[in-house]
Amino acid sequence: MSPRVRVLLFALAVLCLAPAFAHVALHLPRFGAHPLPYGDAINAAGTRERHVTNMVSAVNFDYRGFDTLGEEFMLLGAVTGTATLLRGTRGERKEVPQQVPGRPVRARSDAVVLVARLMGTTTVLFGVYVALHAMTTPGGGFQGGVIVSSGLLLVFLAEGYRGWRRAMRSEILDACEGSGATLYALCGFASMLAGLPFLQNILPLGKVKDLFAGGLMLVENAGVAFAVAGGFAVLFLEFLEETRVEADGDDEEEKEA
Repeated sequence: MSPRVRVLLFALAVLCLAPAFAHVALHLPRFGAHPLPYGDAINAAGTRERHVTNMVSAVNFDYRGFDTLGEEFMLLGAVTGTATLLRGTRGERKEVPQQVPGRPVRARSDAVVLVARLMGTTTVLFGVYVALHAMTTPGGGFQGGVIVSSGLLLVFLAEGYRGWRRAMRSEILDACEGSGATLYALCGFASMLAGLPFLQNILPLGKVKDLFAGGLMLVENAGVAFAVAGGFAVLFLEFLEETRVEADGDDEEEKEA
């Protein structure tokens, strides 16, 4: 499909969806308005019952924690399926392959390298901060995991493919994703072993507004953070691998991506 045809299809899609988008945007309820009492009930009971001030985390990891477990394994299945399809056609590489012919890599400027190095480190640290403060301020393991994986992609922009690929090992990322999802499920089984319902809290709740308040929700949040960060990093790795080919003979070493 040529670029002109893709642009034409995109323009047609926009024309078809624009009226529906405008209708929905114009009929949204005003900010803060909601017709159901569920939010008010959670706001009234969450801090008293769970000792947390972020009600979204209370819903995700406690009141509707089983739903989050399902969403976590949906992400795990999607990433696993994508990695299986891509690796099934080219295999799992351990070395650093060459760039696909016909897709030259532009040299990175010093400004791009400097900004990416600074922002990569800062972004990863901010992602960890967002994940750690899931029980006190807006954020959580999913948001923090996405931010951390975005920081890893900035490291690729800073260091190039070769340096990034040597640090990002697929077996480590796979283990990070799988262990995170497994940790969340084990929290539910631990509650059952204690004679309680699945994912019922079995740990001290801590003090309100404390970083480590929330009991079992802290462990679940950590599992989500590892699973999401590992899952998105696996996707980045697999898609970048699709732009590489195996080296033939003693070909001249490629420039760093």
